[in-house]
Amino acid sequence: MKYIALRVRTAMLVHGYTAENQEIVEEFHDEPFFEKLIAIERIQSVTEKYLLVSSSHGRVMYWEYEGDLDSIAQRLNAAGLLIA
Repeated sequence: MKYIALRVRTAMLVHGYTAENQEIVEEFHDEPFFEKLIAIERIQSVTEKYLLVSSSHGRVMYWEYEGDLDSIAQRLNAAGLLIA
């Protein structure tokens, strides 16, 4: 299994969906950043501000990360994990 080390903090946790297909979202504010090794297989997408990662029980989480999208793309590319 491959990992990437990033400084992240929890921004949102999606618990599921309502009967009207609306996300049930728990938001977190001003959490501290912490260093985390993240399994590449958990990453669903990366934006300029957030990582969308799979979580337990079929949930997904949005983690805010320090840095920018370009630096993450460069690191993934250097490891042979990015197809551009």
